[in-house]
Amino acid sequence: MSTIGDRRAALSEPDLNRRRFLRNATAAYGAVGAAFAAVPFIQSWLPSESARARGGPTDVDVSKIEAGQMLVSSWRLSPVFVLHRTAAQLQVLRETSDTRLLRDPDSEVLQQPEYARNWHRSLKPEYLIVVGICTHLGCVPRYIPQPDGALGPSWPGGYFCPCHGSRYDLAARVFTGVPAPYNLPVPPYRFVNEANVRIGENPPGSTFEFSSIVQL
Repeated sequence: MSTIGDRRAALSEPDLNRRRFLRNATAAYGAVGAAFAAVPFIQSWLPSESARARGGPTDVDVSKIEAGQMLVSSWRLSPVFVLHRTAAQLQVLRETSDTRLLRDPDSEVLQQPEYARNWHRSLKPEYLIVVGICTHLGCVPRYIPQPDGALGPSWPGGYFCPCHGSRYDLAARVFTGVPAPYNLPVPPYRFVNEANVRIGENPPGSTFEFSSIVQL
């Protein structure tokens, strides 16, 4: 025959298990939230799955991206980095301390439309738009905008692929001496107005096809 103490213990055990579950779930949720808060980019509203599968255009409101921040959108089921560069970041792109470290500083390899074949690889210097897939083995690089001692004294800020160590500058141009062979590709895009970019459509007069790039 069970005692009153045994019955109380049996009744309280589910409650204790439930409390442990809720406590652990709350802690895990908080940890995930903190991790996302620490990442220096903004997640955009993404188009529907069907639109992405068809490769339809994606609109992005760049007016909401503060200088120095990066927004991650999606086009053709691929991540697209939309970076609002600061004046200081743009200055770095023209310094020989940056360009001498690059494999293709003048964008001679076809990894972008002609309208983005310039020192900033974009239609407007302050906004960089690239497909965020490393040209080595297809990993997604991290945006590390500031010089970081962990990446060496020559790191000027840009994109770092943690999988195999490939590096790109703030114009998504690949460094020498890393596994990735090419710059990150620039997709077709145009400014619908001052605030909105349409990824997947060229400006009037351009016939650039994304399928013509050397490598994604």
